[in-house]
Amino acid sequence: MKSRPRTKRDAIDWAVGDAAARFGLETHVLRHWEDVGLLRPDRDSAGRRRYHRADVVRIATIVRSKAAGMSLDQIAVLLDAEAPDRHRILQDHIADLDRRMAEMQHAREMALHAYECRAHDVATCPGFRRHVDDLVSGAVASFADITGPAGHRSAQVPSIG
Repeated sequence: MKSRPRTKRDAIDWAVGDAAARFGLETHVLRHWEDVGLLRPDRDSAGRRRYHRADVVRIATIVRSKAAGMSLDQIAVLLDAEAPDRHRILQDHIADLDRRMAEMQHAREMALHAYECRAHDVATCPGFRRHVDDLVSGAVASFADITGPAGHRSAQVPSIG
């Protein structure tokens, strides 16, 4: 990558350690992201990486995208203006976020009920049971149906009743 013209707006000129520290990352993470093509920092005359404002914005985009559950492959498509399947990747990710947010809301309601419940064993509370009836009845067939493709389990749960 060619050197960029420097402006006051692009006043950042960080070494790899400075850039990593800014985001609470280890330097090897930035090097890995460079290896997989997500970053292309300039090099100084000694061959050391130099991160400028555009690089820092790109790192921030990667960090936020990772926090939102995107894989590095998905992020590569997101950051590639020429990627033909960019919108499909984003639509799939938005659907996954919507599913996860709905599950988080359900989990919050369940935890709130358990917190406020007077029963010593919440599993005996009829109000609490409503929060798990979908699993008990088989309406949700497995843990993977709740967690989605990134879930840790995919074994089917037998229907009870």
